[in-house]
Amino acid sequence: MTTGVGGMPLSVGAREAFLAESHIASLAVEAGDGRAPLVVPVWYDYSPGGEIRFLTDGDSHKARLIAKAGRFSVLVQRDSPTYRYVSVEGPVVRSGPTTLDDLTRISARYLPPDAVSGYVQGSDLKVLVTFRMRPDHWLSADLGALG
Repeated sequence: MTTGVGGMPLSVGAREAFLAESHIASLAVEAGDGRAPLVVPVWYDYSPGGEIRFLTDGDSHKARLIAKAGRFSVLVQRDSPTYRYVSVEGPVVRSGPTTLDDLTRISARYLPPDAVSGYVQGSDLKVLVTFRMRPDHWLSADLGALG
């Protein structure tokens, strides 16, 4: 099936399930001073109906911009048939020191099981901060099998 350029919006359940899959997210946050938004790839965690969580170095440019803006957006996509994307934007509802559970849960979504422990042990929890965002604006589409 081929759909138009805009595709068909995903149902609430389908968009939440897609966001819960382990995609690399493109995170965007206002950069201010007439600059375009900062856009960077991040690992994240999400369960349907919940908050998006990601972690970063607390002294990073990204962390400072998110703290200042108080909100950010993420985009996840699948680039093989059927082509899909989900974009969400919302406020930061909590931020704070990253816990061992946060680091383990997020890294386990992206790394092979035998690599998680070494990655976690090699990370410095003292410098990491976890941001939680409540999605309140959603865009999504299933673009079908383009071409």
